[in-house]
Amino acid sequence: MIDWKIDSWRKFPIKQVPEYSDMDKVASVEKELSIRPPLVFAEEARRLRKRMADVAEGKAFLLQGGDCAESFAEHNANNIRDSFRVLLQMAVVLTFGSALPVIKIGRLAGQYSKPRSSPFEVINDVSLPSYRGDMVNDMAFEDKAREPNPERLLQVYDKSASTLNLLRAFAGGGMADLTKLHEWNLEFVSGTNEAIKYKELASQITSALEFMNACGMTPENTAQLRETEFYTSHEGLLLNYEEALTRKDTITEEKGWFATSAHMLWVGDRTRSIDEAHIEYMRGIANPIGLKCGPSTDPDDLLRLIEKLNPLNQAGRLTLIARMGSADVYKKLKPLLTAVKKSGLIVGWCCDPMHGNTVKASSGFKTRKMDDIMAEVRGFFEVHNEMHTVPGGVHFEMTGQNVTECVGGVYEVNEANLADRYHTHCDPRLNATQSLELAFLVADLLAENRTNLAKKIVAVS
Repeated sequence: MIDWKIDSWRKFPIKQVPEYSDMDKVASVEKELSIRPPLVFAEEARRLRKRMADVAEGKAFLLQGGDCAESFAEHNANNIRDSFRVLLQMAVVLTFGSALPVIKIGRLAGQYSKPRSSPFEVINDVSLPSYRGDMVNDMAFEDKAREPNPERLLQVYDKSASTLNLLRAFAGGGMADLTKLHEWNLEFVSGTNEAIKYKELASQITSALEFMNACGMTPENTAQLRETEFYTSHEGLLLNYEEALTRKDTITEEKGWFATSAHMLWVGDRTRSIDEAHIEYMRGIANPIGLKCGPSTDPDDLLRLIEKLNPLNQAGRLTLIARMGSADVYKKLKPLLTAVKKSGLIVGWCCDPMHGNTVKASSGFKTRKMDDIMAEVRGFFEVHNEMHTVPGGVHFEMTGQNVTECVGGVYEVNEANLADRYHTHCDPRLNATQSLELAFLVADLLAENRTNLAKKIVAVS
């Protein structure tokens, strides 16, 4: 891309970025970030791009999940461990149901900023800048707290680095050992239907592992049984942070520019205008990238975006993350699927059933209903099955903490007890039980797809 540079986005209009009062301080922080070590490496991002190609072709399934917005206050080893463990549980359930490899990507180690519907928040006739995530300002409703502070970019780097170190240790240090499936259950999940189903599934896998052990395949001599690949992602919102951590790969023959803040970045539904800064930046990096598609997405505009972001039409480069809302998923998704399928453009498709289903409870809390979330997942699969396209993955906002932020599920969270453990710094998240419940739903849908495909093969033969 001879007309692209890591800072060419600065010449384009941009949305959803803070207005700093001290630009000299911003420049100083950017310079400091630019000399710090990369958080991830080009080869890791390149490996994920290959995995995402398998997702686009139906040879693997994507599980992407984690915090709506990470916070400095909740950054600790226990919370990171618990979210990682729930994602492992979900992946095992999905693998068992789909008989496919599950690509695990956490919304972790960088998801510290959020776009907002309004630049200001008003409480009791007092107007202050909106909270945009700990990467920008503080949640406290005070003048000083809400002032954008560029020093927070350095804090995000430090928090992300320590999170990645721990995730790598968990993924390669024995926590992902399949012989420890029974140990992954979190205490507060115990006693639920999901916990019982999980234990039954774990027992079946344990029996299979015992057979493999008898054949000589053990965690000690087979890395795949004791380790797992785990990748990180976040919305690439603050482009000065992303630019400062963009590095050129000078080792391999490919020699591209890579964002080293995460393995995968995505463009949000509010920043996907084709002639604006976020698309300009994303089109030049060699990482696998995502593009959120909301109900306002026009099919022709989407095709132009795909061609701009993936001009070589490479599998694994671009994943479209649909977030339509349960009521509109069929009506809004089908025209996009039809246009992309007809064009021959290669993309992966992922379902985000969270962002289109946010409502306000009578108590004033933002929440999401499990019934709506599950309905959108079902609708996503239904449209893909009708179109004979690949439902490649799911994208959840979830946590390993025992929160009460989403309504419904077997844990029976209701509007009356939302306040019990409502800890999110932005949007409501699924707790571990609700996450497992959704994993079993998706696993059933994947198993149904596998059965239907087998029937078609038999019918043709």
